[in-house]
Amino acid sequence: MTSPVQPIIVFDVNETLLDITTLEPLFDRVFGDAAVMREWFAQLVLYSQTLTLSGRYTPFGEIAAGIIRMVGETRNVAVGDDDVAELRRRIGSMPAHPDVAPALTKLRDAGFRLVTLTNSPPSPAPTPLDRAGIAEFFEASHSVDSVGRFKPAPETYRLVAEAHGVATGDLCLVACHVWDTIGAQAAGCHGALVTRPGNAVLHAPETPTPDIVAADLGGIADAIIQHFAPEG
Repeated sequence: MTSPVQPIIVFDVNETLLDITTLEPLFDRVFGDAAVMREWFAQLVLYSQTLTLSGRYTPFGEIAAGIIRMVGETRNVAVGDDDVAELRRRIGSMPAHPDVAPALTKLRDAGFRLVTLTNSPPSPAPTPLDRAGIAEFFEASHSVDSVGRFKPAPETYRLVAEAHGVATGDLCLVACHVWDTIGAQAAGCHGALVTRPGNAVLHAPETPTPDIVAADLGGIADAIIQHFAPEG
């Protein structure tokens, strides 16, 4: 795959940019264990992908609400409408990780174009990125809602390429989920994995290894700048 000098950098949003650990107090209150948040999130990813493989689509927020109720049923814990409403509020107001703004500034100053691609549906202003104070860094925000399929379906990455009139090889996806970088690379994109706690490279045959791996977004930004630096 030919490397462009400066690909468009496409950022995943949930957990990569925005801190989902701020949802933990809700799960601690409802289930008596903040760690249940990780179970909920893993199930959210699993069932969003299940719907895509099954040829169906339900907005991410609706799946999120259904999953917390499902987790409640499996744990014999009553999850009420107020709990679901709090989950929606918290999801819409997650802060950015501390390393996000400095890394985005570094990439922007180096001349890279920055966009986002999220499983979440579009939302009216102020958006989660607005509330997190990082919307200004991105020239566009893309949602899988426009194709009715969830990442890592290839259509989701292609929608970004088509929106900007480039090939998928002219995109570099940054995510903290290796299933996302695998999908992006399978669709022809470059992949950069930030190994936030609980995330790592998958070492398995026929599995694309991310082009770039770093423990934080600052390291990702430095590596992207170095990797795609103009020659000469």
